[in-house]
Amino acid sequence: MKRHLKYALELLFVPIAAAIVFFEETLLHYLGLAMAALAKWPPVARLETWLRGLPPWGALLAFVAPSLLVVPIKLSAVWFAFHHRYGLSALSVVVGKMLATALVARLYQVLRPTMVKMPWYLRAETWLFEWRDRLYAFVRALPAWQRAKALIQRARVWMREMIFRASSR
Repeated sequence: MKRHLKYALELLFVPIAAAIVFFEETLLHYLGLAMAALAKWPPVARLETWLRGLPPWGALLAFVAPSLLVVPIKLSAVWFAFHHRYGLSALSVVVGKMLATALVARLYQVLRPTMVKMPWYLRAETWLFEWRDRLYAFVRALPAWQRAKALIQRARVWMREMIFRASSR
């Protein structure tokens, strides 16, 4: 019975965990590159310099504030759904989440050195990342994760070969 329960939980858990890991490892990487490029624009660079000069509590408030920016996007998604525009509703949620994630990730990079000056914040951050790393290690050790990773790697190699063949013609 225990083996069947483990298999059922694995079938349920792995796709969710894979989506989270994919999001963090892949999308955050590219969103981070885009935000770093945007940070070179002089008005954004000046804003980041100002943010770096904030006291710890101000930095924490500046870090949390973008969460409020997502509210209008979520309301627009609800409005679209009420008007039977489900594609626009889903698109607004996805785009809004990506923009908010990119902004929060950049703010984290900029504000973290200031926020870790608060001992309680550093303890909370350490606990959160240790928990996340244990969860990721568990997921990556699952046989279903290993199979999915191998399948994705084979697909990447196949795509590279297809692109190379097409470009060499």
